[in-house]
Amino acid sequence: MKTIIFFLILLALALDASAAGLPDSVRNELRKDGIPLSSVAIVVRRAGSDAPVISLNPDIPMNPASTMKLLTTFAGLEMLGPAYRWKTEAYLDGPLRNGILQGNLIFKGYGDPKLTLEAFWLWLRELRQRGLVEIRGDIVLDDSFFEDDHYDPAAFDNRPDRAYNVGPDALLLNFNALHLKLDPEGKNTTALLEPDLYGYRLVDRVTTSENLPCNGEDAYHASLEDRNIVIEGSIPSNCGEQQDYFSLLPHRDYFFAVFKVLWLELGGRISGTVRMGSAPPNQPVFSTHYSPPLSEVIRDINKFSNNTMAKQLFLTLGSADQKNPDSSILAIRQWSGFPELSIENGAGLSRSARISAEHLADILVRAEQSPYSSEFEASLPILGIDGTVRKRFNGDAIAGHAHLKTGTLDNVKSIAGYVHAADGKRWIMVFIINHPNAKYGKKAQDALISWLEKR
Repeated sequence: MKTIIFFLILLALALDASAAGLPDSVRNELRKDGIPLSSVAIVVRRAGSDAPVISLNPDIPMNPASTMKLLTTFAGLEMLGPAYRWKTEAYLDGPLRNGILQGNLIFKGYGDPKLTLEAFWLWLRELRQRGLVEIRGDIVLDDSFFEDDHYDPAAFDNRPDRAYNVGPDALLLNFNALHLKLDPEGKNTTALLEPDLYGYRLVDRVTTSENLPCNGEDAYHASLEDRNIVIEGSIPSNCGEQQDYFSLLPHRDYFFAVFKVLWLELGGRISGTVRMGSAPPNQPVFSTHYSPPLSEVIRDINKFSNNTMAKQLFLTLGSADQKNPDSSILAIRQWSGFPELSIENGAGLSRSARISAEHLADILVRAEQSPYSSEFEASLPILGIDGTVRKRFNGDAIAGHAHLKTGTLDNVKSIAGYVHAADGKRWIMVFIINHPNAKYGKKAQDALISWLEKR
């Protein structure tokens, strides 16, 4: 028993020594929220200096949640380059005469993370301008660029309908997501769903309630019943329009339902249905669509913590002949050189992901010294202004003085990035909490940001 007590005393002394320099304001907030120092990792460096100002548990592998996207996006900049663009190809499987295709229209994807509804509409409009009017065949989808790893959208939290659980797909269209708007009108609601899906009907069974708080947990859900998209539950009666995102259809069915609506709106015709297949070898491409450059794509990934786009980028980083998670993991581990790194999908939406605070800070240092430093920092949310930190310090003098990426999971609260002090100093900070009380750790993290801005 005495040995155990002695060990605990030594551990407490070691933790206290390693936390030297930690501001009292941060210590106090952690103490008030019941978060022990042993569950926290913090690294703070002044830009241009190798010596840390604060170094608490820097080498312990921690779950970083969405701050893992810092690693994925900077790896993308270095491995692919900021001007990298994904492509999606369209092939004609048959002769095209007088606007009529006697055969199938084939789409082959290469992992574009941002083939949005608007971009797809413009591309289909181009196909019409190229002379394609009627398709007397099927829509054939080739998603073979990413190897099938039997992704399970329910594996993370048993919520396969949530948009953040959408799996990667080489022919991903509009994030495979449905944007729902619910407008309260008396006891009932008006539901709007975007995009329109050919052959599917929206069934709105959502009512209003005076007992539900604004910004509370969702009290409604969406489900797919045959060809009906059914919305059920309640929303607050006095909180205005509610919005949400769902994913209910398999990639193939979603692609075709969106395609057919847009194609018919553009004056096109089609007699077939949809099926999976392969692009014809040694045949010229009818048309190619290119994504925005990577430097733009990573802004969506980091500012809005888009998990689906991060997963797409992650798989793209695999070897040229193997686009699967194992290949991407190997490529990123070799690129980073971090022995403790465990990266499941590049998004941080993972229970097994691990990286040390020291190495996450190293990524920020390497990015700052990179020729692509401006592109990388511009991708991070601006404190109090946009992205996932738009509500933190909003209206405060410190707003706009930091670019920070956040991460949140059950038992995980993290934040990392750059803080610009009032006197011109520039700080690199990483603050990760892995503890059941992590959800209360925002005040401690904000205390560190305030301290750095004034230091």
